[in-house]
This record gives sequence, structure tokens and C-alpha cells, in this order.
Amino acid sequence: MDEMTSYLGWKIDYGEPVGEPAFLDPGSVHWRIYKNPIALGVGGVAAVLLEFADPRIRSGVWDHSTYKADPIGRSKRTGVAAMVGVYGPQSAARRVIQGVGNMHARVSGQTPGGEAYRALDPELLDWVSATAGYGFLNAYDRFVARVSEADKARFWREAGPVAALYGVRDAPRSTEDFMAMMRALADRFEPHPIVEEFLAIIQSGRAAPGTPKFLHRALARAAVSLLPPLVRGKLALGRAYDLTLADTLALKLVGALAERRADPNSAPCQASVRLGLPSDFLYRSPAEQARLLRRAKLTEAEPVMAHAGAVNR
Repeated sequence: MDEMTSYLGWKIDYGEPVGEPAFLDPGSVHWRIYKNPIALGVGGVAAVLLEFADPRIRSGVWDHSTYKADPIGRSKRTGVAAMVGVYGPQSAARRVIQGVGNMHARVSGQTPGGEAYRALDPELLDWVSATAGYGFLNAYDRFVARVSEADKARFWREAGPVAALYGVRDAPRSTEDFMAMMRALADRFEPHPIVEEFLAIIQSGRAAPGTPKFLHRALARAAVSLLPPLVRGKLALGRAYDLTLADTLALKLVGALAERRADPNSAPCQASVRLGLPSDFLYRSPAEQARLLRRAKLTEAEPVMAHAGAVNR
């Protein structure tokens, strides 16, 4: 996936200012997970499906954004906002998040069923934030490398400060919290042709024309496989979206290769250098990462865990 380096005309430099911290520590679970494009691709599609289950969010996105005209560009801009919140200097992250908030402030309307909505409704902000966390975490755990229960708990806790900048009031602190939030909203969930249209866009390969089309189809099915059964049933996504063994093997292979490939021009590598770490910091062993963090005096209260990042399922 091509990486965008600007948002709404603002240039984002992950390498400058030197020494300026991100909102998340380099030893965080977020830094580990967000570096992997398979986790972001599969998890991002799963998050959109979870959001589109609620007619208020579905209407808000479809009626007030460029999704219909430019779904790929819109998805990439959303990805930039996510990446800058994890790896960007705090000053850049605040600017981008404020820009997202300003856009959301102008979004309001009615669903086809006549229910009013506002993008800044706290319930909707909470759910959108929660779906992103759920998608990325579970995509990495399923298709890249196992995440320990301790690190899953860390991941949810880490998300709180950045989520608060978006106006989130009730960020889940565990998978159990996420499931409780989902169940509270479940009566609203419904199938809709827009969901099928969105999945058709993903499977078309328009996001990355150079990537084999079967991989795009695999990504869409993988995203559907991450949905809790309650949501998949509500969206009526049947057996046509069942994940095959070939899908799983292909995604895991690409995910494993991405775990070993450090691109010096990528956000994770540039952010590492900005904080005095080697560009391939996130691609080294957990023990080496811990040593480098201590040397750079970037160690937080919760150290880098001896995770299974190099052991794929």
C-alpha cells in the first residue's frame, strides 16, 4: 500500500522534529502492530464493516465524505490519521486530529429510516474508535503473529490517550469491554447494499493495482472472518465470504514477509530515527529492542514484552 505523507494539505514528517515524542511509546504494542500492512489492511476493512453495521455511521460516511467518488483516497487518508496518532510527533498528531474533528463537526443528517445523527455524537465516536482497535489487534493476532493476553490488555490500555483527543469518552480497556459495547448497539445493526458495495470495492483491487487480485479477495474474506458472529449475522454476510485455507496461507505469508522488511522511508522507520533509535528498531528481537530503549532512555513503566512477533501461526 502506498504511504501518504500529507493530510488535508499538511505535510507530515515522521522524522522531524528530532526528539519530539509520539503519543505512544516505541516499546508499545501499537508500534509493533501498526508497522504491518496486512494487519492494517485486514483490520481496517473489518473496522469499516463494524462501523457500517450502524445506519448512523454508514449514512454519515456515505453521504458526507468522498467514499463513493474516491473510496481508495478516503481510506488512505483515514490510514494517515491512524499512523500519525501512533508514530507522528505529538504536534503533527494534534494538528491532524484537530482537522478530523473539524470535519466531523460539519457532519450531520438523517438515516434512510429517519433517525438523526451527528458525527460528534459520543456514542458514535466511541464505537468508531473501538472498531479500529479491535480490527488492527485481531488482524495482527490472526494473520501475522500471536499477541499474548498480556499484550492484548496493554494494547487496549495504550489507546486511551489518543482516543481522548478524538473526543472519545468511553474507550474499551479490554476485548470484553469492546464486546459489551457491541452488544449494547446490536439492536441497531442491519444489512445494507452499501456493505456489499464496499466489499466489492475492496475485492476489485483498485487500492493496489499491482497486487494480485486474489490477495484482495483474500483480504476482504479475512476481514469478514474477524467479525464477531453477531455482527456477521446482522450484516447477512454469507458463505460467499468464508475464508479459505489458501486465503489464510497467502495472507500469513505476506504478513510474515512484511514483519522482516524495514522500509527506511516508512513512518515506523522514520519515527524510530526521530527518537534516536535505529531505523529497523521494530524489526529486531524483543531483547534487542529492550536494550535499545534503555540506552535511549525511552523505556516506559511497561517494558517491551518477549512477544511472539517472530513466530507465525
